[in-house]
Formats: sequence, C-alpha cells, structure tokens
Amino acid sequence: MASRDTGAASRGTGAAARRAVPRTYVRPGRGTDVVDLRDGARPAAGLRFPAGDLVVVSGLPGGGKSTLMHRIVPALDAGGGAVHRIDSQDVRERWERGRLRRLPYAVYRPLVRVAHYLALRRALRSGSSVVVHDCGTLSWVRRWLALSARRGGRGLHLVLLDVPAAVARSGQAARGRGVSEYAFARHRRAVGRLVGAAEAGRPPRGFGSVVLLDRRSSAALETLRFG
Repeated sequence: MASRDTGAASRGTGAAARRAVPRTYVRPGRGTDVVDLRDGARPAAGLRFPAGDLVVVSGLPGGGKSTLMHRIVPALDAGGGAVHRIDSQDVRERWERGRLRRLPYAVYRPLVRVAHYLALRRALRSGSSVVVHDCGTLSWVRRWLALSARRGGRGLHLVLLDVPAAVARSGQAARGRGVSEYAFARHRRAVGRLVGAAEAGRPPRGFGSVVLLDRRSSAALETLRFG
C-alpha cells in the first residue's frame, strides 16, 4: 500500500508540475513581430495564424523541418478549408517510389524541383492556407512568396528552426540523405543570417512575423492552426 500511495503522489506531483507551466497558443501578428520560443522561455502548445496566410518553415538540412511539418500541419483550417503542405521531400519520396527509383537521385533532381515549384504555384493560386518547406539558401523563393502574399492581401510568416550544425548532420545521417560540405556551408551561412536578423528584430522583407524555435521548443509544439 505504501509504495502505491507514494507512486500516486509522485504522479500527482508530476501532473501538477506540468499544469503549473503555462502552455499557450502563440499568435504571431501581421505586423513586424519576432517570437523567440527557444530555451523553453515561452512553452507553447501550438502556433495559430489567420486562415489563408502563408507560413515558411526554414532551417538547416536535417534540422527537423519536414518532421515538424508532417507532425503539426493539419489538412484543414478552422473553417474547413484546405491547408496545403508543400515539402520537396514529399515530392522526392514519390519519385523514389516510381519508375526512376533505380536511378541516382542526382539524375532526376531537376525534375523533382520543377514538380515541387509547380505544386507551390498551384497552392499559392488556390488562396488557401499554405505551409512550405524552405532550405534557407534560395532568397528568390522568399521574394516570390512575399510578392504572392502582398498581391493576395495575405499574411506571410517565417518559422525558423535554429539547431546546432552537429544536430543537423545527425539528422541527415539518420535519414540517409547527406549534404556535401560545400552545400552545408552555404546553408549554415544563409540560416545564420536569417537567425541573426530575427534576433535583431528584422524579419525578411515582406514577412510579417518570425517564430524562432530550437529542438526543445519544436518538439513541444503540438499543432499549427489556421483561423
């Protein structure tokens, strides 16, 4: 009996401790707004954006962008409208299961990229909520998204994963898809610039908000909502 009572008390204490930490839904604004959720300073259960807005998820290769998007991006917004999740990794995996699966990825990489950007173009033209994977190095993609958001009167937001290079390299190894040292160095410089600008309160041009995440705060997120 004593051991059961002690266990129950421990569980109750643990539950009370979890309830004592406020977990809220963060709503990045349409104006210039940098929300830093790193280091557990502001525990958040989810992110919430207006329906129809565009959200860009960026960070180092292997840093957890695709995993986060698959886990928290819903199929529908609060009003039942479609939410488009545009991730080049999804396109790549479909092609790898197709007729070209026996060929080296480098051979059909250009076709994957074309298919990815065509899917993004269709999603942007739909007027629905969009969450798009961004590698961080292609500034023209962010300019394209900013132009589309401005023309459609929609908000544009950046969710930026700030993880150590060693962690990102481990993520690449785990999925069996490494990036060359040269390419990874380019990614590190590009993402470093984005993180530095966000820390200084300067979102990329055309973006209304930035949310900074590390591995801990990314893992704590339970959902991303629109509406």
